Amino acid sequence: MTMPDLIDAMEAALADFSAGRVTQPVRTVLEVGAAKNYFGVMPASIDTRAAVGCKLVTVYHENHDRGLPSHLATIILLDHATGALRALVDGRYITEARTAAVSAVSVRHLARPSASTLAILGSGVQAHSHFDAIRHVRALTDIRVWSPTKTKRDAFAAAEGAATYLPVRACDTAADAVRGADIIVLATAAKTPVLDDADVAPGAHICAVGACRPDQREMPTALVARAHVVVDSRAAALKEAGEVLLPIAEGAITEAHILGELGSVVSGALRARTSDADVTIFKSLGMAVEDVVAAELAVTRAAAAGRGQEISL
Repeated sequence: MTMPDLIDAMEAALADFSAGRVTQPVRTVLEVGAAKNYFGVMPASIDTRAAVGCKLVTVYHENHDRGLPSHLATIILLDHATGALRALVDGRYITEARTAAVSAVSVRHLARPSASTLAILGSGVQAHSHFDAIRHVRALTDIRVWSPTKTKRDAFAAAEGAATYLPVRACDTAADAVRGADIIVLATAAKTPVLDDADVAPGAHICAVGACRPDQREMPTALVARAHVVVDSRAAALKEAGEVLLPIAEGAITEAHILGELGSVVSGALRARTSDADVTIFKSLGMAVEDVVAAELAVTRAAAAGRGQEISL
C-alpha cells in the first residue's frame, strides 16, 4: 500500500461510516494485569467494499523494555460472502499507517489550504507516520518536532530531514514547536496536556491521536472549548475520549460541542471550518472500519502480486 492510496481509501471509508453504511459497534476494551494494559476488540462490516473482519489490538507500554513495540495488533479478515476466514494480517503497521492516513484526511478537509508549517509533539512511530502522511496533502516548508527525550527528537529530525530533504528541526520545548504552526500533531503517550492553549495560533488545525482513554488527554480544556471539534465516531468519543469527556465533566462544554464526524466533513454534509481564524481539532480514536478496509486493500494487492503465505487449515 502506498500512503496516497491509503489516504484515499480512508477518506471513502470515513464517508461511508458517517452515512450509516458501516456496521460497527464501539470497541470492547479490557484492562489486563496489574499494569492495566490495554486489549481492544474491534469488529466491522462494510458492504460497499465487501469487507468484514475484526482487529485485536493491545497496548503494553512495558514492551519497550523488552525490545517490542508497545502497540501490537492482528486483523482477522473474513470472506464477505461466506464468512470464511480469508486472511490473518499483522495489524501493527496497518494501525500505524491508517491512523496517520485518517489524520491526513482531516488535514485535507480542515486545515487551511495555505497551511505549510507542521508541528509534531512526539517522536515515535505515529510521529513518523503522520509526517509521511501529511506531507502528501499539504506542501510543507517548516517542520518542527518536540518530545521529552532530546536524543529521540534529534534523531527524528535528522532521519526525516535526510529521507525527505524537507526542513525538519528539533525544538527544545513543546511551545517552541507549536507557536505559529498551521498544523499540529499530538502523538504522545501523555495522560495530561502537553501544550498550552495560548501557544496555539488562530487558524491552526490539530490532529489529536495520542490519548485514547476517558481519563487521558493531550489538550487543555481551554483549547478544546474554543475550537471547532470533529471526531471520527461520535459514539466512541462520548465513551472513550478524555479530551471531550473531561471538559464535559468540568462543565466547560457539553456533548453538543462536538460538531460532528470527519466522514460528514468529507461528504460535504458538515462544514467545520468557517473562517481562516478558526481553530479546528480532529480527535482521533481509531475505528475498526479503517482497519478492515486497509487490510482488504493490502490482501487484495498481495494476492494480485503473489505475496504473502497461503495456508490450508
